[in-house]
Amino acid sequence: MAEQAKVPAIRFAGFTDPWEQRKFSDIVNVCSGKDYKHLEEGPIPVYGTGGFMTSVDEALSYDRDAVGIGRKGTIDKPYLLKAPFWTVDTLFYAIPKSDMDLEFVHCSFLNVDWKSKDESTGLPSLSKEAINETIALVPSFNEQSRLGDFFYNLDNLITLHQRKYDKLVIFKKSMLEKMFPKDGESVPEIRFAGFTDPWEQRKFGDCFEFLKSNTLSRAGLNDENGTARNVHYGDILIKFGDCLDGERSDLPFITDDTVLPKFAGSILREGDVIFADTAEDEAAGKCVELRKLPKEPTISGLHTIPARPRFFFGTGYLGHYLNSDAYHRQLLPLMQGIKVISVSKAALQDTQVRFPGLSEQAAIGAALSEIDNLITLHQRKLELLQNIKKSLLDKMFV
Repeated sequence: MAEQAKVPAIRFAGFTDPWEQRKFSDIVNVCSGKDYKHLEEGPIPVYGTGGFMTSVDEALSYDRDAVGIGRKGTIDKPYLLKAPFWTVDTLFYAIPKSDMDLEFVHCSFLNVDWKSKDESTGLPSLSKEAINETIALVPSFNEQSRLGDFFYNLDNLITLHQRKYDKLVIFKKSMLEKMFPKDGESVPEIRFAGFTDPWEQRKFGDCFEFLKSNTLSRAGLNDENGTARNVHYGDILIKFGDCLDGERSDLPFITDDTVLPKFAGSILREGDVIFADTAEDEAAGKCVELRKLPKEPTISGLHTIPARPRFFFGTGYLGHYLNSDAYHRQLLPLMQGIKVISVSKAALQDTQVRFPGLSEQAAIGAALSEIDNLITLHQRKLELLQNIKKSLLDKMFV
C-alpha cells in the first residue's frame, strides 16, 4: 500500500505521520465469554450480543475496559464494555493492548464489515481467528487519543438526543393511555379544562363507510411519475405516523394509468382513515388519518382497508384514537392467522368508537400532533448525528 494511502482524508492538525498497518491480534486480546448461570446475583453487569442482561457477583474483567463483539447471532454491533463486567459465551470481549486507546479501538471495530467474515451457513458466527487476522491501520497513541476523545463526545451527543427521543415516545404513550377513556369509564383520566360532557360511543359501522382498495404490489408503483398516487400497507406499518400529510410525504405513483378509473368512487379525501389489514404481529390494524393530499388523486393500496367518516371529526383525533390501546385492544381477539396476522372489515365493524365533542376532539388532536412534531424533530436530529458519525468514521480512519 502506498504511503500516501495510509493517512485519513480528514485529520487533526499537527499529525502528519502515516498510519501503521497491524492485525487486530496486535492491538487487542480477544477473550471468550462464559456461562453465568452458576453465579449468584450481584452488582456486576452481564452482557450479551443485545446488551445488558442481568447482574451477578463475579466479573470476567474487573479493571480492564473492552469492546464487546458477537460470536454468534448479532456479529456486527460492537459496543463498549466498562469494567467490571461479565459476558456470555456468545459475546467476545476484546481488551486493548497497552499502546492502544479504548475509544479508538472501538471505532476501529465499527469500521469493519464483520458480516463479510461470517463463517457459518446458518446463524451468523465469528471466530477469534477471523477477528485476530483482520487488518487495522493505526496512528500514534496521541492521535488515537484525539480521535477517541472526539468520537466519545460525539457518542455522548447522540446518546443525549436518543434519550430525548425515547422520553418523548414514552410520554406520548402515557398521554394516549390517559387522554382516552378506559374500559368501563365514560371520560378519560386527563382532560382539557372546560370539557365536562361524557364521551359518545357508537359502532364502527355507524361512524364509517368502507371504500375500495387496489391490489397493486410495489412492482406496480414508482417514485417518478403517474396520474395517481397510492397508499401502501407497508408504509402505514413502518413509515407513516398516526396522521399523514400527503403533500409532504413521498407517496408512490401508480404506474398503470388505467387503474384510477376503476376507483373513481374511492378517491381518498382529507379526513379519511386507512388501516393496514396485515402484519407479522399485532401491528395489524395500524391506521393513518389523511391530513392533506397531493394534487394527484390518491387511492388506497394492497392490504389496506380505507374508511370514510359518515360525519365530521376533529383534525387529528381519529389518527391518534384509532392507534391508541383504548381502541386497538378491541382488535386483538378478532385478529386471525399465525405467521401473518390479519384484520378484516367484519372485525372492524364489531368495534366501538368513542369520541367527545368536536372542540375536545380538535384539542386532543392538536396536542398529540404537537408531541408527534417534537418526536419527529428529535428523530431527525438523531438520524443526522448518526449519519455524521458514519461519514466521519469513514473519513477520519484509513
